[in-house]
Amino acid sequence: MIRPCFLVIDREFPGSISTRKLVIETAKFNVLTAYSGSEALEVFARFPAVSGVVLDGGLDDLSCDEVADKIKLLQPKIPIIVITAPGFKGCPSADYQLESFDPAKLLEILRNLKPEASAAIEKRNEQLSREKLS
Repeated sequence: MIRPCFLVIDREFPGSISTRKLVIETAKFNVLTAYSGSEALEVFARFPAVSGVVLDGGLDDLSCDEVADKIKLLQPKIPIIVITAPGFKGCPSADYQLESFDPAKLLEILRNLKPEASAAIEKRNEQLSREKLS
C-alpha cells in the first residue's frame, strides 16, 4: 500500500511541532512539513509527487495566494486546502478553505481526496486490531 503524502505548510512557533502534522499522521498519512512559504516552495520543488497541500492562510513571509499560485503553476491539479482565521481575505487558487482548524473536517477532506488509500488504511487498522485481540 502506498500511503498518501501531504505537504503541510504551517507557521513556526518556538518549541512546537505542527499540530496539523500530528493530526494527519495520526490518520496514518505521510507528511512533509514546511514552516514558511519559501521553504514550502523549496520542499515542493524537491518532492512534487505529494497528494495534496495543507496551507496555513496566515503565513508571514509570502501570502497564501502567492504560495498557492506558484504550486499550481508547477502542478495545476494538486489539491490545496487552506486553513484560515476569521476575516481571512481568501485564496482563489485553493480548492478547499477551512475556517479555523477543525481536525475532523480536515481529515474528512484528505480522506475524500484519496478514498481508495484511505479505505486500505482503515482495513489495515481493523486487521491490526483483530490481531491484537487474538
